[in-house]
Amino acid sequence: MIKSKQTKKISKKLYWTPRILSILFLLFLALFSLDVFDSCSSFLSCTLGLLMHNIPVFILAIILWISWKREWIVGIMFILAGLAYIYLTLFRNDFQWYYLSWSFIISGPAIIIGVLFFLNWKRRK
Repeated sequence: MIKSKQTKKISKKLYWTPRILSILFLLFLALFSLDVFDSCSSFLSCTLGLLMHNIPVFILAIILWISWKREWIVGIMFILAGLAYIYLTLFRNDFQWYYLSWSFIISGPAIIIGVLFFLNWKRRK
């Protein structure tokens, strides 16, 4: 009896942890788009710049919303997004060593969230 309650608690936490972390991660990514307000001259340019900066956030939010119950899809997409960011920052023409920290700050949480979604999918399966 006690084991089943503990496993229910763990499975409930494992269910909600990647979902909450992914929403927080998307909000964290959206914060980076606020720098557009420093350089915009009109309402239209601010709006367009804000939309352009938030394209990755919109894509990941749509993927999360569509596949809320299909953890393996979200897991693959978050891991691919993290790996794509690593590729795009490290293999630039003007590589600087501080780009490594950018890669860990942005792609690290995305990969961890993807792994958590996979663990939840494996546990439910």
